Parts: sequence; structure tokens; C-alpha cells
Amino acid sequence: MTIDVLINDKPFALPESATLVDALAALNAVPPFAVAVNREFVPRSAYAARALQPQDRIEVIRPVTGG
Repeated sequence: MTIDVLINDKPFALPESATLVDALAALNAVPPFAVAVNREFVPRSAYAARALQPQDRIEVIRPVTGG
């Protein structure tokens, strides 16, 4: 069974038991980045414990450099 989530506004189907770590792996995310689930910041130390729910909206935000 899978759940549907949005990662950076793109639909992904993940296993029912997926955590934020699984979502980041599906996106092939490479640090540095910050993550929010449903507009709520999630600290890196909580990624593995943050279970995902159907229709969660995950935003992976990369730092902007330059000047």
C-alpha cells in the first residue's frame, strides 16, 4: 500500500510506513537543505522519526548564495 504526498509541489507515491528520510531519498536530496512538512519546520534530528501521512506537503528548501 502507498500514500500520496507532494514534495516541492510534485506528486510522489511512497510506502505507507514512509518517513521524511524516505521522501528525501525519493527526491535524491543532497544537503545542505531545510525541510518543512505542511509548512512546519522539521529539524534534521527528527527526519527519521517524522512519519508521513497521505497528502502531506513536503518542502525541501536549498540555501541561496551569492550577493
